[in-house]
Amino acid sequence: MLLLALFGRRKLFSPLPLAMSRRSHSPSAPASPRLAKRPRLDFEPLTSEDYKDGLMLAPMVRSGALPTRLYSLKHGASLVWGPETVDKAILHSERVVDPVTGVVSYMGKSGAIFTTHPVEKPYLIYQIGSADPETAVQAAKMVMNDVAGFDLNCGCPKPFSTHAGMGAALLTNSDLLCAILTALREAMPPEISISAKIRLLPTSDDTLKLVERIINTGVSALTVHCRTRNQRKQQPAHIDRLREIVDFVEGMGRGVAVIENGDCGGYEDAIRIRGITGAHSCMIATAAEANPTCFSPTPFVDLERTFIPQYLRLGKYLGIYWGLTKYCAGMFEGKRTNRTRSELKDIRASIRGAKGYKDIEGYAGTGSGEEEFREIVQAIEQRGGRRVKVQVLNSTSTTGKTEAAATEAAPSMISDKVPKSARDEHALTSTSDGDESKDGLHTPPTGSVDPSVMNAPLAPANEMRMPLPAMITGELPTPTPTPRIGHQGRRKSV
Repeated sequence: MLLLALFGRRKLFSPLPLAMSRRSHSPSAPASPRLAKRPRLDFEPLTSEDYKDGLMLAPMVRSGALPTRLYSLKHGASLVWGPETVDKAILHSERVVDPVTGVVSYMGKSGAIFTTHPVEKPYLIYQIGSADPETAVQAAKMVMNDVAGFDLNCGCPKPFSTHAGMGAALLTNSDLLCAILTALREAMPPEISISAKIRLLPTSDDTLKLVERIINTGVSALTVHCRTRNQRKQQPAHIDRLREIVDFVEGMGRGVAVIENGDCGGYEDAIRIRGITGAHSCMIATAAEANPTCFSPTPFVDLERTFIPQYLRLGKYLGIYWGLTKYCAGMFEGKRTNRTRSELKDIRASIRGAKGYKDIEGYAGTGSGEEEFREIVQAIEQRGGRRVKVQVLNSTSTTGKTEAAATEAAPSMISDKVPKSARDEHALTSTSDGDESKDGLHTPPTGSVDPSVMNAPLAPANEMRMPLPAMITGELPTPTPTPRIGHQGRRKSV
């Protein structure tokens, strides 16, 4: 009966033969005929078009854990990036498959280095941290049967990445950067996509020169984090600089997708950013770290009640290390409608104080998490292998459409909802009245204030205009008597 239960449950969630769960991956393993049978979901290989018209989950160390990626896919993410994994670390790992859940873990000496599940494979981009072409290829061969594509991290400014010549350090070593991308493209089969994620260089000319070299390596997509190496997320992203990069890449005629990253707050905000920059897609990091349902037009609110309990149960079911689940849950913070921050203080305190999943059952419930996982699998498999264009933004233009017509229009997702005028005009202009009435959307103006209004008589004070006298503005303050301290002091000294 026990074997029957294991096989019955495993059939739902794991596409791999039971004997495979005891095998580890090696760089030569992809040549094995058994490994060739491993894919379960039928899907087309990734192309540049699959990176367009979508919303992507950014690679985030710790925060980009498996449960976060699965919930992001469930709520509308087109593709999900795994956290950066250093090439040398994965080379010394052992591939282990959970026979019940189907979770695939690459185990190191101290725990899982990378964890995935076959259900996310068609949408999963594995990000490599590398400073050596040969090592990068060896690492890619280790995991190539569990992912849809590889991305080279060329933008992480943290010392743990740059000290070894990886991450943002590659921005100033374009020869090495392009050598790694070229090696990956030549070593990987055509159904495995290759992409890169960079940051802006200080000057426009240097950025475009680097972009040109990257495109010529044969990548399918290029993600541009619209900040420089020295900038952090507290500083605004320079999304105004992305338009020229998009135009430059499109002018090369390779069909490579350009993905914007930086200050995108969710589904609605992606429409605004794409209208300003012309980017083919948007990638979300900080907003998704706080609320993985932000990919939906209607993200969850009151996460302490609607989302965090089910996230904790899912983490338990998938066997995620409690410390990692606890960290992710501690980062969640969405809009609150029914409860105040003070009312949720006890909930947060109970999560912080918990030493394991058992300690949190009073809040998260005693459920195994299997039901949450089944719902995610069902939602993802309903896509039919589609990676992008999975949502339709509700607008007044769809009022007269039938449900069948709306289903046929599903591939339009965000691209069809970006007003054409917003894509063609300058970054600081907003949608025209005609486009707004047609699509029911409005792109608010962003960026610097128009210099033509900076000298308006009653405008707020700024560096170009001195405040007007109070007698003119009418803002007359009530006089306050000032003690004659200096005068009294002089009288005493006489």
